[in-house]
Amino acid sequence: MGEAIGQVLPSAIGVALSPVPIIAVVLILATPQARANGLTFSIGWVLGLSSVSAIVLIALGDSSDPDSGVSDATFVLKLLLGLLFLVMAAKQWRGRPKPGETAELPKWMAAIDDLSPPKSGGLGFLLSGLNPKNLALTLAAAASIAQADLDTVQDVEVLAVFVLLGSVTVVGPAVFYFFAGERAAGPLAELKEFMSANNAVIMMVVLLVLGAKLVGDGLTGLTA
Repeated sequence: MGEAIGQVLPSAIGVALSPVPIIAVVLILATPQARANGLTFSIGWVLGLSSVSAIVLIALGDSSDPDSGVSDATFVLKLLLGLLFLVMAAKQWRGRPKPGETAELPKWMAAIDDLSPPKSGGLGFLLSGLNPKNLALTLAAAASIAQADLDTVQDVEVLAVFVLLGSVTVVGPAVFYFFAGERAAGPLAELKEFMSANNAVIMMVVLLVLGAKLVGDGLTGLTA
């Protein structure tokens, strides 16, 4: 099981370092209903990441048998995801703000002030479960778990580690706010500014490293 956890760590870190959800939760914690919105956003995030991960893992089934077509298909999936991540890394690099420019945030973030707790929960679910980048990272993690030849309980435990690590940077600010209250405003604002300014570079590095790993895993498995 330890090897399986090691395999999903890069994908979990990729999810955790995705700047847009981090910026979103910081903005949510500055709304009039900060505590309720932060709580429902966090719950929605964890539910989205957990449910999509479980669905993908079930769909892939047992990919540990090297003689099965499922095993080959999983290696192909890893190879394709790796190539996709490399393309996405190049796109992030080309789209990075030029010196002196301010990073442009998604337009929907302007409506965060008006979100109710249920809508905040829905936003958390969408950003974790249906965000294209996170979906690809979740596919990569689930493919690694499916190939690890674990029993059902171990699958759930590794999946829980993936969700926990992938949620640290989103749930963490909400927990910090619950305990620190208004004192959290300064550090959270600094976090938002850092993630906004370095969005493209952070995602480029994450996608480049993970893409190279997945391409290597896929080629190794298909040529073994």
